[in-house]
Amino acid sequence: MTAPHSNPRGLDSFFGISARGSNIRQEIIAGLTTFLAMVYSVIVVPGMLAKAGFPPELVFVATCLVAGFGSLLIGFWANVPMAIGCAISLTAFTAFSLVLGQQVSIPVALGAVFLMGILFTLISVTGIRTWILKNLPMDIAHGIGVGIGLFLFLIAASGVGLIIKNPNEGLPISLGQLTSFPVLMALLGLAVTIGLERLKVPGAILLVIIAISILGLIFDPAVKFQGLFAMPSLTDSNGHSLLFSLDIVGALDPKILPTVFALVMTAIFDATGTIRAVAGQANLIDQDGQIINGKRALTSDSVSSIASGLLGTAPAAVYIESAAGTAAGGKTGLTAIVVGVLFLLILFLSPLAYLVPEYATAPALMYVGLLMLSNVSKINFADFVGAMSGLICAVFIVLTCNIVTGIMLGFSALVIGRLFAGEWRKLNIGTVTIALILAAFYIGGWAI
Repeated sequence: MTAPHSNPRGLDSFFGISARGSNIRQEIIAGLTTFLAMVYSVIVVPGMLAKAGFPPELVFVATCLVAGFGSLLIGFWANVPMAIGCAISLTAFTAFSLVLGQQVSIPVALGAVFLMGILFTLISVTGIRTWILKNLPMDIAHGIGVGIGLFLFLIAASGVGLIIKNPNEGLPISLGQLTSFPVLMALLGLAVTIGLERLKVPGAILLVIIAISILGLIFDPAVKFQGLFAMPSLTDSNGHSLLFSLDIVGALDPKILPTVFALVMTAIFDATGTIRAVAGQANLIDQDGQIINGKRALTSDSVSSIASGLLGTAPAAVYIESAAGTAAGGKTGLTAIVVGVLFLLILFLSPLAYLVPEYATAPALMYVGLLMLSNVSKINFADFVGAMSGLICAVFIVLTCNIVTGIMLGFSALVIGRLFAGEWRKLNIGTVTIALILAAFYIGGWAI
């Protein structure tokens, strides 16, 4: 689609909007879609950290600030349609493993997050993450896309109760209550989204999210209008603040450093795999198979984790929900900037965050998950070992609910499979090195 002449020339040329086949309206809709798909994070992250003793109201503000800062940074600097927020997986690790499990104080935990951000940024700036991407075999890269797509679908389906834990031993999951309101809304929303996308209705995903949110407000007692405005503050009623409350010296304790290493390793492969998958969804892969402006994108999320430690919340990363925006047509950094601005606005409109129930965004995530399954057609099945390794990566991302585990098993299968198939000449030192590092990471017991 060619951008209309109404596009301001400066904005269009700065972001290359028309050059990437988009327009301002499409980018704004994509940004709104991504925001609505990931706004749940400002509720989930404070809730998880609150269980570890973090003041939830302060974490809410810090989480919004990190998402706003990170998304604006990656939008302006890297010009990619990806949004950054506090990673749910790293939030869970910070709360349940670090603070509750190891009995680490909150200031030391924030110090660990800060150190993780510093190391993560150094790894990004020095090109190590770019080197990882260059040595990421294409079949495993496509397998990551397939796995994350299935993972997204599973997260959305389980979040609304469509899929539940199987009460009988021997089988992991079971069908939930099909006639429940959240399940019906999610399935109806998915079907409507598919129909509207087939008709190429502009902003179809966003329209479905808004429509289901309105239905929830009307028919679901749990969805309540709680007002419009609330003044944000980084200090609670008792005068306590998480701002700059980190203990870096305490985080340098030899007992804590392995945790910092685990955070860094998880972020490297989890976030890097996510960025690669979203970039592929947005057609931002160049002819050499590399992400356009990839180094800047990779550095943006690591810098955002430094801000997390300073502000008092969990480490940040690019959200896979960004794929909802790319599915809605987002192709440039303007999409990310819309997300960033909305997260800063939600600081003052926090009651509105509760008006978008999980079953309203579930159709978008399930639809995006289905779209990402198309990566399976890009796997080269003429290369049997490579194709099987990519599929192993995809399957175990879903079965373990862990992107890094899937990547590790995919790399391991590739290296071992090549050796036993007599195809060792197809291996390179980078692929073997990454496989050994990942294997050591798991064997050493540092994996999250």
